[in-house]
Amino acid sequence: MDSLEFIEECQEKVFAGIGLSSDDAEKLFNIPDENLKDLARCANEITRDFNGEKVDVEQLNNIKKNACSEDCTFCGQSAFFDTGIETYQLPSPGEVVLKAQKAKDEGAESYCLVAAWREPSKKDFLKVCNIISEINERVGISVECSLGFLTKEQAKKLKELKVKRYNHNLETAKSKFSEICTTHTYEDRLETLKIARDAGLELCTGGIIGLGETREQRLELTMELSRIYPEEVTINILVPVPGTPLELQTPIHNSEILRMFAVIRFLLPESVIKISGGRETNLDDSGEELLQSGANGIITSGYLTLGGNEAKKDREMIEKIGLKA
Repeated sequence: MDSLEFIEECQEKVFAGIGLSSDDAEKLFNIPDENLKDLARCANEITRDFNGEKVDVEQLNNIKKNACSEDCTFCGQSAFFDTGIETYQLPSPGEVVLKAQKAKDEGAESYCLVAAWREPSKKDFLKVCNIISEINERVGISVECSLGFLTKEQAKKLKELKVKRYNHNLETAKSKFSEICTTHTYEDRLETLKIARDAGLELCTGGIIGLGETREQRLELTMELSRIYPEEVTINILVPVPGTPLELQTPIHNSEILRMFAVIRFLLPESVIKISGGRETNLDDSGEELLQSGANGIITSGYLTLGGNEAKKDREMIEKIGLKA
């Protein structure tokens, strides 16, 4: 069987509701470069069949920035590294409400509150809950959260506040994790995802590619995501931050980025697969090709420590390729 026949056979399995084996996934991940367009085309057909033409557009608000206690080597907000990034604590609910309203007015479907810490203290968690309540009452946009490690009680409270989805990234493959973080473990992250799911929250998880991992390790992360089967997968592409241990990391090739997004779509046909941080910096087209190769979501208007495209520009990009913002 040649590569095109194999790709199309895997696509038929997906359409038939038959899960792909780990061997299938490995072969897809290692498809020859000359068949990448076929892989992208078939991934796009799966996306359209299961998810339609709509692109999930999300905005973030980094509500507590910098001085995080964890030593993740890629992160400009870690207290371990001197990156010159400004520091601020939790803002007032009113400030966040204004930004959430702006995001809604610009067409965002969801608004994710992100905090740079290992886990929320009781005091800070109450403040975040007040912010969520104000957004629910005054804006009416779908709220998501990324607050680090959670207790069971905190996860239940977020569910009570109608938070739709909890983000907690695995960051990289288990076999790579100890190289990029020593202050907590991969298992800690899996446990947080379990706590969130047990509380009834939808899951958003993924990672960062371009950390110096191998293709095999990207496959390893992909298979872990397939096992978890989150409602949303978010894939960031490393933008090296001066002052971090990865500031001189060589950029990952765009063909490897496409492989990752396409294979994830084969394994998770129903999930939102979101192009996250780094798309404007690493991609020539801000994501047009990936949105036709398996992805069906973007984060717009900036990230945690990086700027991004304006919402209007991203909306025009989406419409240009025949999709709906």
